[in-house]
Amino acid sequence: MSESAAPASRPRRGRRVRVAASFAVLLAVAGYVAMRYESGGGGTPTCVVGSGSHTYTLSPEQAANAATISAVGTTRKMPERAVTIALATALQESALRNIDYGDRDSLGLFQQRPSQGWGTPEQIMDPVYSAGIFYDRLAEVPGYSRLPLTVAAQRVQRSGFPQAYAKHEPDAALLAAALTGRSAASLTCAPIRGAKPGDPERVRGELVRAFGPAVLGGAPGAGAADGPEDGKGGGTGPGGTAPGGAGGTASARPEGGGGDPRTVRLPVPAQVGSSGPEGGAADGGSRRGWELAQWAVAQAQALRVTEVAYAGRVWSAREADEGWREDGSGGRPETAEVVIRVAE
Repeated sequence: MSESAAPASRPRRGRRVRVAASFAVLLAVAGYVAMRYESGGGGTPTCVVGSGSHTYTLSPEQAANAATISAVGTTRKMPERAVTIALATALQESALRNIDYGDRDSLGLFQQRPSQGWGTPEQIMDPVYSAGIFYDRLAEVPGYSRLPLTVAAQRVQRSGFPQAYAKHEPDAALLAAALTGRSAASLTCAPIRGAKPGDPERVRGELVRAFGPAVLGGAPGAGAADGPEDGKGGGTGPGGTAPGGAGGTASARPEGGGGDPRTVRLPVPAQVGSSGPEGGAADGGSRRGWELAQWAVAQAQALRVTEVAYAGRVWSAREADEGWREDGSGGRPETAEVVIRVAE
């Protein structure tokens, strides 16, 4: 009996294998479709800065780290050139990733070494601290803003490959222009979207860590210094913390009067002398406003940000492929605010 049943069992086993394989393919397709939906329809989550033929593509993780580096620099009144130098350095040292390994005891975005007086491992792994102490050392380099980028970076880093920083200057300059707010509506991201809600208090806390407590109250803010002198802001020192403190928390600004509790609103006063008339950026709004707005977009995946609006433009995670769209409000720079909405 077993001999006569064997031939019939082989086709049945074959059918089961084919059904299982078909089911696996369907699951893979479903996963791919879900990924495209969750990332705004673009597949792998990405961020793009620049326009036309001059663009640079990076991951949301890299964009978030770049935004932190820029925010710490402008809060210290460092010029945009200093932000470009810092970003190019981090691109070379870690590809803008906060890595916990490197040559000998090197760590973090800038591959700083605890044994060389850069701070404790815990401090160096905090992007706010590591960016702050990089700017401290850069500010000590005489005339750094007039030096070739690779020379200025090498004076700080003492790298074994001193010419390596120069190749990152074009991409770093694009990022610096967007993240300091000089280049309006020039950074967009397509983050992964999911079921996990965002936390407005966490957004406020990260704003304070990067920009200092005044950012929540609509104070003018530092902004990148554009004068001919090298900017020198308050330092952290090897044992200190950067603006807002490593554990800084924001004083909550609740959305009263029936406002949306998932929205963070940042008043943006008009700025004079930053870029264009009354500090306005090329696409309207102030440089400070675009700095905050594009910081929020760069942090979208980490902070579960779903929408950012400023100066009559809006970025949405669901329509990320459209970039910054007109929202029809015609926002005025002197009364504008940056509106950040997180996932429900």
